[in-house]
Amino acid sequence: MTINLQHEQKHLDAVLKTITAEIDKLHDETTKRKNEVITTRKHFWDEVKINTDTFDDYLETIIGLRQEAQALSVSQSSHRHASNRLSTLKRMEKVPYFGRIDFKEDGTGDYERIYIGISSLSDKDGEDFLIYDWRAPISSVYYDYPPGTAHYVTPSGVIHGHLEKKYQYIIRDGNVDAMFDTSLTIGDEILQQVLGKGTNKQMQSIVATIQHEQNMIIRHDQGRLLIVHGAAGSGKTSAALQRIAYLLYKYREHITAEQIILFSPNSMFSSYVSNVLPELGEENMQQVTFQEYLYHRLGEEFDIEHPYEQLEYILTSSKTPLLQTRKESIQFKASTDFFQTIQAYRKSLEYSGMLFLDITFRNQTIINGQQLSEEFYSYDESTSFSHKLEKLQNWLTKEIKAFQKRERHQAWVQEEMELLSEEDYHKARILLAKKRGYQKEEIADYEVEPTALAYLIVHQRLKPLRNQIHLFEFIDFKGIYTQIFSTSNKIEQWISKKPLLWDQICQSTIDQINAHKLNYEDATPFLLLKEMILGFQTNRSIKHIVIDEAQDYSPFQFEFLKRLFPAARMTVLGDFNQAIFTHARVSSDFNTLSNLYGPEQTALIELTRSYRSTKPIIEFTRRLVENGKDIIPFNRDGDQPALSLVQSFDEQLEAITTKVLQWQDQGYQSIAIICKSAEESMKAFQALSHIQDIKLLKSSSLEYEQGIVVVPSYLSKGIEFDAVIVFDASNEVYGEESLRRLFYTVCTRAMHQIHLFSKGKPSFLLNKPLEEKVIQLSNQS
Repeated sequence: MTINLQHEQKHLDAVLKTITAEIDKLHDETTKRKNEVITTRKHFWDEVKINTDTFDDYLETIIGLRQEAQALSVSQSSHRHASNRLSTLKRMEKVPYFGRIDFKEDGTGDYERIYIGISSLSDKDGEDFLIYDWRAPISSVYYDYPPGTAHYVTPSGVIHGHLEKKYQYIIRDGNVDAMFDTSLTIGDEILQQVLGKGTNKQMQSIVATIQHEQNMIIRHDQGRLLIVHGAAGSGKTSAALQRIAYLLYKYREHITAEQIILFSPNSMFSSYVSNVLPELGEENMQQVTFQEYLYHRLGEEFDIEHPYEQLEYILTSSKTPLLQTRKESIQFKASTDFFQTIQAYRKSLEYSGMLFLDITFRNQTIINGQQLSEEFYSYDESTSFSHKLEKLQNWLTKEIKAFQKRERHQAWVQEEMELLSEEDYHKARILLAKKRGYQKEEIADYEVEPTALAYLIVHQRLKPLRNQIHLFEFIDFKGIYTQIFSTSNKIEQWISKKPLLWDQICQSTIDQINAHKLNYEDATPFLLLKEMILGFQTNRSIKHIVIDEAQDYSPFQFEFLKRLFPAARMTVLGDFNQAIFTHARVSSDFNTLSNLYGPEQTALIELTRSYRSTKPIIEFTRRLVENGKDIIPFNRDGDQPALSLVQSFDEQLEAITTKVLQWQDQGYQSIAIICKSAEESMKAFQALSHIQDIKLLKSSSLEYEQGIVVVPSYLSKGIEFDAVIVFDASNEVYGEESLRRLFYTVCTRAMHQIHLFSKGKPSFLLNKPLEEKVIQLSNQS
């Protein structure tokens, strides 16, 4: 069948005409809706008569307020929907559709041409679809089948039929530049063009280049947990974001963007991916880092270590017994063994071990912790743990009330009464009069009773204490957690085997917590124990959570998130070849995750083809990891990776500067100089500050910036660059087996070019690539 571009251009012109007409119509509608919102806000209080004299007046006021608020909400919602649709149509003006299938449903006579784009579009009568949304059921045929027998699933059942042809389009500025007839999921010609472009400040939508295996991820719809394990550059994150867009489309009556949370590795990555959903006409989901959640829950109690601080310590500390203790502590506290330890320990607290803080007022102990403990364990053993805490809380409240009665006769109360300002005395008078049942007009006749005023003063001064009791802040959570690590306790009662360096781990943990500091590996266990004591604070409104860079999460953290979001389904994305945190070195896959919801509720999809980098770069990077032979490179040509040996720091700086300028001349927009640590990054940035517009990316950076950047290895995760320089790939810097995954992560950031520099002997990790000649060796001297 001959492709008739003239006919295709005529069809495109007709579609663009419809889009233009709808844009003009929506322009008028959004303007109208915007004016409605402005007018309603401006005159909101004019329309409501405020009257609270009687209950009926008060009720009428409330009803009036509610009606005006509802009118404003409807206007705002209409304006938002019209604006979102207008934004989508403006994007469709540039590329209305990217694909087409000619499909004949069984039992019908003719093939129907199905054009596929980022959103649906009907003709002016609203009777026929000109374009189908890429998430529509029939669009799955485009991604999943070659010509021949095909089917797709709709809410009313499975539709069978025959796919005759599949086409991909390249459309620019209202013109059909190219059209490909292909039996593949997506023609290599288009994918080559997309991948051959430079990087962008933000991740872009991939709907035009979704592969069959990525489509499986996007439309997967069974079970509680979907695990996506994929090679670097395999499109895990992109597919997950399209998956969110698909879920928002398919379940639009049941789920909103606010009910989906993406756990990102850092704030910079959140900024990097923030454009994808709006590009598809959907609102962004909530984005948060796990560290932000820990800060929210524990930040007032502790100075909490950031995960990157933990990693920086491991990467830069010299080999000492202290470092070995920390590594073993991290690995143990991230394990499911320690999770079970916490559970067993919490169970044991029902019988002994609960610690309470002294209840004090004006430097006077009212009730000491020992009294609270005796009261707690005096309750019948059949009483549940949570009910015991409630009973203790009620008992404490009564004790404070009795103390309040006694305290009103103290000298300090009399002093405060005498020192009350006229304003405070007047406020107290009104308050006491109202308590006695005086009406507004009768308050002037009320005589303040000294006894009542004394009681009021004590009552107000005890308010912070009553709040502490209400929030269970009389429980000594720090003491209870450190008790696990006390030498008087035997951890063997809660776990079968303790770590080798247990005594050193205990002392280190206690020292940190006594200094009001919480190591990152302690933060989640501490919070879990606190939740198990008080009763877990769950969030049932969240329906789906997506965890990116999941290899950086410990089994402990997954268990915690499962309990935190009991109503949510979970999509987990990761690559254990990029597992750079210390706790991950005890594991090599996601097998432990299958126990989270059970095998019957868990699905695993493997992505082995890598699209980000050129074939020469992937041939190099796949030799850096043990299972690299399983990684399949996409056939995109490019320059061979290069390694330069330099003899001095100055020679290294000169060579890097030359390479950066050379790449800039070749048109590369984003060039990353990747260092092992933040410490090395700062040193490199200062030494290379003569390079114009060079930037340093830190863990505190909120936004990914294009251009020339110096960045620590762990902050580059999840981001891609046109060209990458590995600042120092020497054996002195990357000389340990434990750094293999980190080194692989660094090298897989490059799309088009990578150049490694080594001051002295290169890392042993490069031995295999050098032997197999997948990296070009040059000596700068």
